Amino acid sequence: HPFALSSFLITSPDQIATIRGLGLKQLRWSPEKSRLPELPQPPGEVADADAIVVAGGAPHTDDGAGPPAGDAAAAADGIPVAAAATVAELPPPAVIGPQAAHQSALAAQNAARQLCEQQYGEAGRAWHEAQRLVPRSPEQAREVTEGLTQALLDKLMVDREMCVRVISDAAGDRVSGHALNVTVIALLMGRVFGFSQDEMLDLGVGALLHDVGKLDLPDRVRHADLPLNPREQQAYRDHVTLGVALGQRMGLREGALAVLAQHHEMADGSGFPARLNLDRMAVGARMVSLINRYDNLCNPAQVAHALTPHEALSQIFAQSRTKFDATMLNAFIRMMGVYPPGSLVQLTDDRYATVVSCNSSRPLKPRVLVCDTKVPVEEALLLNLDTCTDLGIRRSLKATQLPAAARDYLSPRQRMVYFFEPVPSEPAHIAEALAA
Repeated sequence: HPFALSSFLITSPDQIATIRGLGLKQLRWSPEKSRLPELPQPPGEVADADAIVVAGGAPHTDDGAGPPAGDAAAAADGIPVAAAATVAELPPPAVIGPQAAHQSALAAQNAARQLCEQQYGEAGRAWHEAQRLVPRSPEQAREVTEGLTQALLDKLMVDREMCVRVISDAAGDRVSGHALNVTVIALLMGRVFGFSQDEMLDLGVGALLHDVGKLDLPDRVRHADLPLNPREQQAYRDHVTLGVALGQRMGLREGALAVLAQHHEMADGSGFPARLNLDRMAVGARMVSLINRYDNLCNPAQVAHALTPHEALSQIFAQSRTKFDATMLNAFIRMMGVYPPGSLVQLTDDRYATVVSCNSSRPLKPRVLVCDTKVPVEEALLLNLDTCTDLGIRRSLKATQLPAAARDYLSPRQRMVYFFEPVPSEPAHIAEALAA
């Protein structure tokens, strides 16, 4: 959020408008710190000077009487009944103009992006710490990795629809970036498939550590897209076996070990090291195998060989779909969208845009940053194509196909960096003001 502190006294309608624009489901209110107006005494009733509000209980009086039944919910939260009634009778949101609505929506948009980038950076640092501990303190490395996975699950497993979004490629670093990209997308898919808590933990730990066997490999041998001689190719393939051995030393559970052992296996039996087919692959490994391939196409060691997210998805579907679980692939495409976050696109009205996030319920209608040179990019609001019935995406583009002005404005990313966030929802009064 854009406020200096998380706890503060509200003093203006603009603050309320900004808070409404954050899309929060709950706020904590401290009546004892608030400047409450004097409440009129109901006719025929006398205030009980001895009434006490007990946090977590009902107001008590000397005769032990509690509040009327209708006030039980307010009393249970430790809120004075009269004050709770005042909260319930708050007037509807004040009518605000387009400029105030824009600022409110922009503040919420920036807060959401900054939170994702902050959490991604924290996850990257935890991942590096776990990798550092693997050789000398493997069990501690497991604990750090499990802690990181649980922290991600705490953010993900909420009662809200979640989506994948692209964030600044300045967030984190390339070394941790691949592991985090694979993990973020895998956990989102696990959520879609209804994995249990234990299954999600194993999936996350396995995804974070799927390349742990590369720790002792020379840099040039860590990436299959670089030209390798036969000896180097074998060393690269051996990282799977080495990773499983390290995972066993760390005390990983079977579900996580299966991801380490099978993340290069393919549904048609053409993978390595065991040439397993689909029926013999663990479900989590099927997910990670697919996501690992997608991220390697988008973020190869040689940046010049990088595919756009749309190209990577198209190539997998057109050329490699027999290598992956068809159910997983269909769910992956739906979750990432036909034009995954990070894709450069041209809209049906000929404007250029970058796809920022995708709602799996509307895979053809993502949220995009539209090139509009009349609006500074730092003040531009994302456009939700789901709200634009007559606007869609015409085609995907490479950065080199953009006009110079659009390329400068959209600043195409060198790396695709993904995180998750709740599907944004615009408060009605903000949306109405923006549409005015």
